[in-house]
Amino acid sequence: MENKEITQEYLDSLDKRTNEYKEAKKRYDKASSGLGDTVEKITKATGIKKVVDAITDDCGCGKRKEQLNKLFKYNKPKCLEEDEYHYLNAFFSQRRTSVSVKDNQKLTAIWERIFGKKYDSSCSSCNSNNWKKEIYNKLEKVWRLYK
Repeated sequence: MENKEITQEYLDSLDKRTNEYKEAKKRYDKASSGLGDTVEKITKATGIKKVVDAITDDCGCGKRKEQLNKLFKYNKPKCLEEDEYHYLNAFFSQRRTSVSVKDNQKLTAIWERIFGKKYDSSCSSCNSNNWKKEIYNKLEKVWRLYK
C-alpha cells in the first residue's frame, strides 16, 4: 500500500475483505484523535508509561488523555455525502472570481459538518480572507481526494 493519508473516504472505497482494507483500517484507527493520544504514544515509546504503571495503580492517565483529546482535538474530517460531493464537483469545476451568498452558506454548512466545527463569521470584513483559507481551500482539498 502506498504511503498516503488514510481517510474515511479511502477506507470506504476499499473492499472490506481485502488485506489492503484491514491494514488501512488499522492505520486509521491507530491515528491520534487528539493531544492525549499523542502524549500516550510518547510515554509508551520512551518507557515512562511502564515505570508509572509499576509505581502506581492509577495515575489518572486515562482521564488526562480524554481531557487533552477533548481540548486539543485533531482534525479527522468526516466523509462527504453524495449530494455534497456533487455540489462541490459542480462548484469547483467552474472558474470563479467571486462566491455568492448562497454558495457561501452551502460551503460553510458542508465544512462545518465534515470538520465538526462551527465557523465564526461575526466580522464580515476581516473574515473574507479567513473564509477562503479556512473553508474554500480545505473543501477543495477534500473534494480532490474523491477525484
